Amino acid sequence: MEELEVPTEHLHEEINEKAGELFREKENRWTLFVAISTALMAVLAALGSMYSGHQSNEALIMQIKASDQWAFYQAKAIKAEIRLLLPASANVKSSEATAKEQEAIKLIAENDEKESEAHLQHHVTFSRSVTLLQVAVAISAISIITRKRFLWYAGLAVAIGGATFFIMGLL
Repeated sequence: MEELEVPTEHLHEEINEKAGELFREKENRWTLFVAISTALMAVLAALGSMYSGHQSNEALIMQIKASDQWAFYQAKAIKAEIRLLLPASANVKSSEATAKEQEAIKLIAENDEKESEAHLQHHVTFSRSVTLLQVAVAISAISIITRKRFLWYAGLAVAIGGATFFIMGLL
């Protein structure tokens, strides 16, 4: 019996071509995941930056309000001292009223300072978030250029840290 000879050269080429296509498809899918995750990191960094700026502005505004209240407090104290130099007819009653007013003003000033400090702390937390997210974006970009998946995983880990700070800033 005669053996049938089947030409396999073109099959070998076809198999190599299909394997290459599958590899490229897998690489394209990975590249897509890196691109999407990097875009999400960038969006979160942009939001963190916006919130950081907002918190910084609020801290400044509250500190200005506190300074205004302390100036008002000082003005009341100066006014009380001047009254002491005047004849003693109404000093007792007005000095008690002034002391109560000063205490209320002091309380407002202290509350404004505390609020300013809280906003400043949120600003710092959001700033840390932005920094980590920007580093994560850079690492992910390097992972695409070098085609090293472990760098992308490292970028994701850093991004999780940034997202954690972002959430802490919201609380």
